[in-house]
Amino acid sequence: MTKPLDGIRVLDLSRVLAGPWCTQLLADLGADVIKVEQPGAGDDTRHWGPPWLEHGDERVAAYFLAANRGKRSVAIDFGKPEGADLVRRMAAEADVVVENFKVGGLKKFGLDAATLRAANPRLVYASITGFGQDGPYAGRAGYDYIIQAMGGMMSLTGVPDGEPGGGPMRAGVAIADLFTGMYTANAILAALYARETSGEGATIDMALFDAQLAMLANQGSNALVSGRDPGRQGVGHPNIVPYQPFEASDQAIIVAVGNDRQFGKLAAILGHAEWASNPEFATNPARVAARATLVPMIADIIRTKPAADWLDQLEAAGIPAGPINGVSQAIADPQAQHRGMKLSMDGGALGPVPMIGNPIRLDGERTDATRPPRHWANMVRKSSAAS
Repeated sequence: MTKPLDGIRVLDLSRVLAGPWCTQLLADLGADVIKVEQPGAGDDTRHWGPPWLEHGDERVAAYFLAANRGKRSVAIDFGKPEGADLVRRMAAEADVVVENFKVGGLKKFGLDAATLRAANPRLVYASITGFGQDGPYAGRAGYDYIIQAMGGMMSLTGVPDGEPGGGPMRAGVAIADLFTGMYTANAILAALYARETSGEGATIDMALFDAQLAMLANQGSNALVSGRDPGRQGVGHPNIVPYQPFEASDQAIIVAVGNDRQFGKLAAILGHAEWASNPEFATNPARVAARATLVPMIADIIRTKPAADWLDQLEAAGIPAGPINGVSQAIADPQAQHRGMKLSMDGGALGPVPMIGNPIRLDGERTDATRPPRHWANMVRKSSAAS
């Protein structure tokens, strides 16, 4: 299969997650991604274990495997003049550079956007930082946890105050990093498309803080329109009722009623068809206002039967519902298996490398890169001359 980014070369100077997530997506779409790491330890996430993928004397952290599929790798010390010169020569032949150093951190090596784009005007240079290239916080380091806190996400996530375990929580994955990586990939694709007409590359300035604010979505809009902070809803939804977990007699299930028609069907399944015509519950705005009354009534009924009974009825009625799976259950789900979302790649000295695949399909074909993440010891041996 010819992929959309075949022929595009990406020089990846990034590490940890936001940058590598971006460049892994570009690699999956066909770009030739060359990951440059500092000799010695390499990307920090190679060592963020356990858990480890281990085979004989070789091992690498599972964290690193999640974001570095599809890349060629080389160890280059660009703190040395000859290393910096080598990276500049690589950038002169690249279409894209992605980096996530602190603001101005690469200028002393001659690897900043102005220097590299002067030598290669068609270059698309993407910088990812915590707070952007300007502003009062530009010089600060950016970590996902801090960004989730400062960007409002943690104020929305967790158990409401006054309930057991109440308080803000971070999301279970580094969503600010991941979304910034995705936004950066989109910006790069847009810049490459514009280059086809203008002949000029672009300098892209991406900030985790900006991306976190942007992805507040309806909650950000809620705050702007109402003038009030939405606050934590726990497992509920601020704008839709019922849209949350309920405990069946054996396990919890999610019931996600998205409109009044679905609520009417749910009411009938629960044995209270009259709720659909009751002004207190008939419309979603009414149900949101009556949340404290309606939700406990639904919960009392659902806990009387096993989850499978409810899920069968809800699916038959076209009401969105499902179990709360663990990660392993989700990966092993028949739908995930059918869609081929679990991959296994030959990692050489590491043995088989299990991975979760790219969700993009083009013309019915998967877009996963076929090159596994490079093992550090093997990669350093092969690139020692460059370092």
